[in-house]
Amino acid sequence: MYKILDKQSLNPTVTRMVIDAPRVAKKAQAGMFVILRVDDGGERIPLTIADYDGDRGTVTIIFQIVGATTHKLNLLNVGDCVRDFVGPLGRPSELDGLKKVAVVGGGVGCAIAYPIAKKLHSLGATVHSVIGFRNKDLVILQDEFKAVSDHIVLMSDDGSAGDKGLVTDALKTLIDEGNTYDEVIAIGPLVMMKFVCKLTEKYGIKTVVSMNPIMIDGTGMCGGCRLAVGGKMKFACVDGPDFDGHLVDFDEAIGRSRMYADFEKHAYDKHCNLLKAGN
Repeated sequence: MYKILDKQSLNPTVTRMVIDAPRVAKKAQAGMFVILRVDDGGERIPLTIADYDGDRGTVTIIFQIVGATTHKLNLLNVGDCVRDFVGPLGRPSELDGLKKVAVVGGGVGCAIAYPIAKKLHSLGATVHSVIGFRNKDLVILQDEFKAVSDHIVLMSDDGSAGDKGLVTDALKTLIDEGNTYDEVIAIGPLVMMKFVCKLTEKYGIKTVVSMNPIMIDGTGMCGGCRLAVGGKMKFACVDGPDFDGHLVDFDEAIGRSRMYADFEKHAYDKHCNLLKAGN
């Protein structure tokens, strides 16, 4: 059992939890993930490691409440325990040797982008962070990004936070201003990552994307996270989650991700109805 040491609501649908998991924390690295189960009868879900402290033995997860399992998880409080917390899994992000990087995060994907920006900062790299949200009520981790970035741009679709526009608008401005990046790292909704890659391809800038959004069981056994990279089949959970964004077939990945939307909503509605009935 893994005890919840801290819990914080970052916005109406996103929660941060700090979990007591010394063995996971000891080997955790930026870009890796864990698989957890809330209880004995629960499903297994992959969640990216948002932060970790090997000395304290803690791992931080940030999750969006979108399905039955994340709803169950959010009902737990400090002092409660999750049944299983397995990891770290996946391949860590390859960050050594990078001198100047633009880290682009969209929505809850900022929870995955933040540990990468933090690690790059600790390695002495110049970090320019671009984070985007639909509106001011959904902004998360702004202060955390400021602490590890040499320059940060906050964007919102409606202009209620930072500058109005998309993360691609801000990234294009930074590039056109003369910033030369060793690499752009983009993490967020699949559509966002697709258009970041379309932009950077025009400038010939290497771009790495995290395909966490399409992972399901996190072991490669379900096949749900398979994707085409450079014409070859890969699995996001065991071969990634980081890939060369210019080689990813985003249209295929987007189509597959939509296959599970109805099932996820059905499971969430069923769980909520059971709670209302007192079961």
